[in-house]
Amino acid sequence: MNQPRHCPAVLIAAPASGQGKTTVTAALARLHRNLGRKVRVFKCGPDFLDPMIHERASGAPVYQLDMWMVGEQESRRLLWEAAGEADLILIEGVMGLFDGTPSSADLARHFGVPVLGVIDGTAMAQTFGALALGLARYQPDLPFAGVLANRVGTLRHAQLLEGSLTEGLRWYGALSRETAIELPSRHLGLVQASELNDLDVRLDAAAEALGSSCEVALPPPVTFAAPQVIEAEPLLAGVRIAVARDEAFAFTYGASLDLLRAMGAELRFFSPIHDRQLPEANSLYLPGGYPELHHRALSENTSMLDAIRAHHAAGKPLLAECGGMLYLLDSLTDVDGTRAELVGLLQGDAVMQKKLAALALQSVELPEGVLRGHTYHHSLTSTEWQPIARGLSPNGGRGAEAVYRQGRMTASYVHFYFPSNPTAVAALFAPSHQAAIAGKPAPSSTGFTDHNVEAAVRRFDLLAKKP
Repeated sequence: MNQPRHCPAVLIAAPASGQGKTTVTAALARLHRNLGRKVRVFKCGPDFLDPMIHERASGAPVYQLDMWMVGEQESRRLLWEAAGEADLILIEGVMGLFDGTPSSADLARHFGVPVLGVIDGTAMAQTFGALALGLARYQPDLPFAGVLANRVGTLRHAQLLEGSLTEGLRWYGALSRETAIELPSRHLGLVQASELNDLDVRLDAAAEALGSSCEVALPPPVTFAAPQVIEAEPLLAGVRIAVARDEAFAFTYGASLDLLRAMGAELRFFSPIHDRQLPEANSLYLPGGYPELHHRALSENTSMLDAIRAHHAAGKPLLAECGGMLYLLDSLTDVDGTRAELVGLLQGDAVMQKKLAALALQSVELPEGVLRGHTYHHSLTSTEWQPIARGLSPNGGRGAEAVYRQGRMTASYVHFYFPSNPTAVAALFAPSHQAAIAGKPAPSSTGFTDHNVEAAVRRFDLLAKKP
């Protein structure tokens, strides 16, 4: 029987979004990595961009933790496995510490991980201490490690902030407001790590600045209980899956790709922008990303467009999510009004918007079974096709994404989290539906509950209502 494991850990949270949690988490990861420590980083909730930064900062894979999409048992397994190899575990929270149900605080409490509060110290002095005390004491049973100040001006400013702390709250240091440290962003969040030529320079600068402002010591160890581990069935043994991966298509969950491999699939990565042909494969996966930033280059690669049309015409499985679905449309128009013709397998057109169009967790009942995931996009799509299913936002909030199907092609705005139902995923990618057993509900080992379904998305609906 597996035994509990122990590893120093903190969950980095803040009073609100925009306080700099990602920058601080990445700085901490790089700081301890530069000291020779093995660091594992996790991200609360659905997110593709922050994990890219954290993987570069820590030098290790980054996975999601979430009580609804990932599930309690799977989150426990991921933490327990990390505790067996790491010297430090860092978890970046989502939104404000107490926002949503369940919140970052709920996850921290459930797994006994102390919270490191990040507070933007801009234009603030002693009030910093009041905010810190509120974060630490608002819920008396919340484990709390201490606070870290972000975007401070001078050494004197940092000293004022540190001096404002009361009741023995620990000071974890400060990061300056230097632009060389901050991470740039665009409409879906941070700029992708691969696009930042100076990312390592920024990370090392942030780590050095943080290390010079405090004593670099590990937090106390946290005990992570052993999970119930269920081995994946070889439902995709011998199946070759072509996976789009380049500047336009990069939004994949590490856990989803791991699951495909665990079920026996061979993943063959390719670029719809740069490659002329698909790799030899039984199935095709077009994940989300930023096709709107590269739609002219995608349109000009006509041999790849033909290859994808031929793949579909041959009756081979094809799953397209969000940006991958946009690629399958007749055309995509960016925010400047530039239109590009694309694959044309899904009749319709998409137009990019400057404002957020949808944001919600999604539960989708497909013929293969129920899959969970999320939606987050700035485009609007028009098509005369009728969906075979629609996503359900667990608390009835904004977002009911359509899922379209023709033959073995399935397309939707929803980014699916494959481990939420391995059997359904295997049925989507298997060369023949008879090659995988479809229709089973999500395994009970995921720890999903109706309460989690109803509650978890509230934090994403809160985000959707933000201006």
